[in-house]
Amino acid sequence: MDFPNKVAILGSGSWATAIAKIVQQNGAMMYWYIRRQERIEDFKKQGHNPAYLSSVKFDIEKIRFTTDINEAIKNCQMVIFAMPSPYLKQHVEQVTASCDGKIVISVIKGIVQGDNILISDYLKQKLKLSDSQVATLSGPSHAEEVAYERLTYLTVGCKNVDVAKDIADFFQNHYVHTTVSQDIVGVQLAGVLKNIYAIASGICEGLKYGDNFQAVLVANAIREMKRFINGYDPSYKKWRHVSESVYTGDLLVTSYSRFSRNHMFGNMIGKGYSVKSAQLEMEMIA
Repeated sequence: MDFPNKVAILGSGSWATAIAKIVQQNGAMMYWYIRRQERIEDFKKQGHNPAYLSSVKFDIEKIRFTTDINEAIKNCQMVIFAMPSPYLKQHVEQVTASCDGKIVISVIKGIVQGDNILISDYLKQKLKLSDSQVATLSGPSHAEEVAYERLTYLTVGCKNVDVAKDIADFFQNHYVHTTVSQDIVGVQLAGVLKNIYAIASGICEGLKYGDNFQAVLVANAIREMKRFINGYDPSYKKWRHVSESVYTGDLLVTSYSRFSRNHMFGNMIGKGYSVKSAQLEMEMIA
């Protein structure tokens, strides 16, 4: 893959903003798809995302903002889907631009609601992508810590290991270290399951069950993650090591970190909030 000098960022939340920070620091021009024009205008005036990670400053001259998802895709060699999973379908349904010859990366940790399939499978079907065109970027990586340039390790999952290595090289810098995996299914499933376990962990904290029980919960979650992923996709079972950071590391950071939205959500449930009231009080989506 040629080094992409134009990258499309699709989404404007905290993780999209953190990914955009990495992309711009690594030298690429960005087309940034943000749904609301007023958000774009505020972004241009302030030099940072007005809603998320406001401490991260951007060189606005090197960003082409657009409310047209097809304009962003059409003009770039690499397309990064970075919106929350509940909103993926409504955005993909707007896509008419061809993705021929493009690399499409999902940084979304979730499944396609209603279809109950992995993000990569959905993108392959809807955008007519080959296995070598679609990848995922995952691992223990809170957007806030990327904003602070704290050491972060990410894994690129792609069936084509050569493409995965090219993507990994593209994202690597002085605070982001990357590795590769052909286990794109397992990497995505780990990103789904760890969110569920983190909600359970938060509930236990809200109920004041203590650290001893939390350790038992997380230990069992790791075992269940291994059984579930190997049961879903046994083809990679021989080479899959759930102890690696993209599986267990992501589970741990989401279960324990103060930056974890899912842990925070669970904590509120444990303290007696209803699901709806907890959702309303949180500023971001769990």
